[in-house]
Amino acid sequence: MVENPVRPRAAKILGIFPQAEKEWTFRVENSAPVRHGQFMQLSIPRVGEAPISISGFGDGYVDFTIRKVGKVTDELFALKKGDIIFLRGCYGNGWPVEKMKGKNIVVVAGGTGVSPVKSLINMFYKDPDYAKEIYLILGFKNSKSILFADELKQWKAAEHFHTFYTLDNEDCPGWNKGLVTGFIGKIPFDSFDGNYECIVVGPPVMMKFSGAELLKNNVPEEKIWMSFERKMSCAIGKCGHCRIDETYVCLDGPIFNYTIGKKLVD
Repeated sequence: MVENPVRPRAAKILGIFPQAEKEWTFRVENSAPVRHGQFMQLSIPRVGEAPISISGFGDGYVDFTIRKVGKVTDELFALKKGDIIFLRGCYGNGWPVEKMKGKNIVVVAGGTGVSPVKSLINMFYKDPDYAKEIYLILGFKNSKSILFADELKQWKAAEHFHTFYTLDNEDCPGWNKGLVTGFIGKIPFDSFDGNYECIVVGPPVMMKFSGAELLKNNVPEEKIWMSFERKMSCAIGKCGHCRIDETYVCLDGPIFNYTIGKKLVD
C-alpha cells in the first residue's frame, strides 16, 4: 500500500524546554529520516496545522523550537510531556551540506531564524573536521529573547568557531549591541581564498539587508544560501499558498541559493 503523503501520524511529546517567554523547544518522537534545514507539519485535531522548522534531531526524536504566535501554537503551548500531537513530513530540500565540506562557513541568523540552522551548526561543532572555520553572526532583539543559551556558550568556546553575538537594542555584558548586518564586515572573506559558503536565516527584512551587505563585501551570489519559510500550507505543492511566480517554496525550498532567492519577492 502506498503511504498517503499528507496523512499525519501520531507522535508523543518527549520533553518541553522553555527557551524564552514565547519560544519553547518541543522534543517529539520521530522515526522519519531528517536532513538539516527541513521542516515538518505539526497539527492538533480540530485546531489546525502549521509548518515548523526542525531545530534538532537524533535517534528517535525531532526538536521544534516554536514561537507562540497563533491558534495552533497557543494550543501547543498548553500541552505537556506525554501528550500526543500529529506530524507529517519531513519536507523541503535542506541545507546543501555536501557543498560545505572542507570550507569556511559564515552563518548570519536572527531571532527564531537560528532554529532552522541550529542542527547544522551543531554538526560543525561535533565534527570539527567537516568544515574549516565557522563564523557565527547571531542576533536577538534583547536579552529576554535569547534562544539556545547553552549552545551559544558551547559554540563560543569551540576552537574553530568565531562568534559575534549581538542584541538589537540592549546593552548586555558579553554581548555586542546592534544589528547583525553591522558585523558582516568583520568576517575576513579575503583570507578564505574563495573557499567558503554563507548562510542567512531570519525575518525577510533582515535577510534582504544581510544579503546586500554580503554583496558589498564582494561575496558572490552563488555562495549565499537562504531559508524562505513562507506561507507553506500543504507542503506538497498542491495548495499554491507558497507559490511565487513558478516557484513552490515547499517543494523547491525552503533553502534557496541567492541567485534564485533574490527573485522570490511578491
